[in-house]
Amino acid sequence: MEIKRLKFIDKSFVGTLLIMLVFGLVVLASASYGISADRYFYVKKQIFTIFIGLVAIVFILQYDYNNLRRYSWWLYGLSIFMLLLVLIAGEEIRGTTGWINLGPLPAVQPAEFTKILLIMSFAHFLNERKGDLDTWSKMMPCFLYMGVPLALIMAQPDLGTALVYIAVTAVMMFVAGANPKILGLLFGGGLLLVALVLVLHFQMGLPLPMKDYQLNRLVVFLDPYNDGQGGRGAGWNIIQSLVAIGSGGIFGKGLFQGTQVQLNFLPEHHTDFIYAVIGEELGFLGAAFVIMLYGILIVRAIRISYQCKEFYGTLMVLGITAMWLFHIFESIGMSIGMMPITGIPLPFLSYGGSSMLTNLIAVGLILCVNLRGKKIVF
Repeated sequence: MEIKRLKFIDKSFVGTLLIMLVFGLVVLASASYGISADRYFYVKKQIFTIFIGLVAIVFILQYDYNNLRRYSWWLYGLSIFMLLLVLIAGEEIRGTTGWINLGPLPAVQPAEFTKILLIMSFAHFLNERKGDLDTWSKMMPCFLYMGVPLALIMAQPDLGTALVYIAVTAVMMFVAGANPKILGLLFGGGLLLVALVLVLHFQMGLPLPMKDYQLNRLVVFLDPYNDGQGGRGAGWNIIQSLVAIGSGGIFGKGLFQGTQVQLNFLPEHHTDFIYAVIGEELGFLGAAFVIMLYGILIVRAIRISYQCKEFYGTLMVLGITAMWLFHIFESIGMSIGMMPITGIPLPFLSYGGSSMLTNLIAVGLILCVNLRGKKIVF
């Protein structure tokens, strides 16, 4: 890439990202302090992943994102292959067969990478159908296109990632001009159907392809103390998260000072519940600061998509933005007891190599669109 192009990079987007990465490492240092014999074991691994991700960004910026179009079906096929592979040879962790064990290397979660692969391929698929998605018959190929990987994700089962797929599909199709009435009817009806199925399961024993403890995690947020064990079962995570956030007050207890975190009352506090760590140790101001950073990142990404002269780039950036928004909404929501526990990581803050690398690759694609997707006059 020409060096002179770099002066047109979205500095607010890049600056916000760097602040978030540094902030995330500081919070992770506190959240993972007593988990391992090496107190900074997880921080070191996260730094290494961030380094790999930054190298990936530099690599991505060397190429024109439009070249991805010719490989869209290959990207889609790779996604399907990865999801099939994890079902055949995957390792089960916390009830989900979603990881591939690489021996001495960290386990990889293919579903994270398929999010980006599917966004890139689906953007081309929709670009070819722009403005021609006003009927059920014309929209059906899109539903089938994303329905295949969705079914494979549910077979793991990984409800959190499945919901991300659904959110991304809905946003990208809406932007591509899909009939909003049909989209609203389909996704609204889907939510009602899920609610009905859950009621029939718990009230009448309707069999479902998920274990009871996985289903309980989805509904216990409505009343975490009504988990059959007085809040010591499926509701424990939510209760401890609420206690952590509530006890932080305005200014927080200070890094490495949170009782729920440092005494390990709050499970998965370096991954799923990293936002609760921020709430307890940095208080309302720290939690609000995180939301502000996300707000800037999302607004700048939308601005980049708006400035793109090619619809393919616009779709790709908005697909990534939808992915981030759902992760943010769900992860923060489950920490404050407003959303079911699905194990979705908080972008750029939660510990996790596959998640961090996926998000940094997404950043590279957005910046590539930022630099190559708009007309620049020298």
